[in-house]
Amino acid sequence: MSGSSMTSFITRTDVLRVALGWGAFAALLALHPLLAPPVPGPLLVVTLLAIVTVILVCAFGVVKQAEALAHRLGDPYGSLVLTLSIVLIEVILISAVMLGPGEHATIARDSVMAVSMIILNLVIGLALLLGGLRHRGMAHNRTGTSAYLSMLVVLVALAFGLPGLIGDGGAYTIGQEIPIILLTLALYAFFLFRQMGPQADDFTEVDERLRPAVRAAERDAPRTPIRQVLAAHRVEVLTRLVLLVVTVVPIVLLSHDMAALLDDGLGRLGAPVALAGLLIAGIVFLPESITSIRAALSGEAQRVNNLCHGALVSTVGLTIPAVLLIGMLTGQEVVLAESPANLLMLAVTLLLSVTTFAAKRVTAMHGAAHLATFAVYVLILFS
Repeated sequence: MSGSSMTSFITRTDVLRVALGWGAFAALLALHPLLAPPVPGPLLVVTLLAIVTVILVCAFGVVKQAEALAHRLGDPYGSLVLTLSIVLIEVILISAVMLGPGEHATIARDSVMAVSMIILNLVIGLALLLGGLRHRGMAHNRTGTSAYLSMLVVLVALAFGLPGLIGDGGAYTIGQEIPIILLTLALYAFFLFRQMGPQADDFTEVDERLRPAVRAAERDAPRTPIRQVLAAHRVEVLTRLVLLVVTVVPIVLLSHDMAALLDDGLGRLGAPVALAGLLIAGIVFLPESITSIRAALSGEAQRVNNLCHGALVSTVGLTIPAVLLIGMLTGQEVVLAESPANLLMLAVTLLLSVTTFAAKRVTAMHGAAHLATFAVYVLILFS
């Protein structure tokens, strides 16, 4: 295809967003000597506000490309592109921190715990509350949702519960790490294979407004194979995928660079250290959060599931094996076992998720319950 056909999918705004994101990251690197703690209060506030503004601008660019890809590829492929783009970058950055100087025994545990609470309670809670208020309840594909939650129950138990029971000081021993890595990767790979292949229809929207006969006809109608879609729209898909990635990367880089600034500012306010990790995780997954809420407002409950539950399955399924492998190769201890309070919150969250999505239709009341659970988690951070 010619270069002119590629430019038809790239607007001036897209280019400006990319330039703004990478320019802000370059500026942050240049100003690094001035931003060494303790940073003067006014400079700290201005820098944080500027970073958040740039991240918001870039986030809407990511959402634009993600929605265009979702429309072109259909679910679950469209949602999977956004999910894997963000999660893979996050995993790479966590791995880079572990390979850098210093001790980072709990970085994977703290990061994934924060992501779990944000996705399963804050984002899903807001999505169900707003979508439920607008649509008086939304139907979802219960088979696909059940598959997500089944994966999460097992992966979360392996990541945060089991190390505290059979490990040494909250960390798996070498002999335990190898089977855990292999089991986690095998389960995640099998899940992706089924989701993108034989069970792809289990992750598509359901429309209760249609008559049963019409729904059955739509379900039985042959879908256009993803290979044909990619062949017919190769240039558009590749262009939008590249734009999505180059717009996501500055978001993640800026989020991690502002961690030190948040630690400095929150430390002066006497706020808990874990609050900075929660804020960073929320910013990293901001594009996915915005896309999920917009999907809920459009009544696309299954897309909310694909984005949120899919993101967490990928986060746990990729992060835990990566950090365990790095720990084995570098001799670092990787502490995964969570505190009793956080384990209780994880158990409550998973139980709440199972009961919420066991319903044929999810409502605003379900969303309120998830938001209340997130509020309790924040309360625990300050305890």
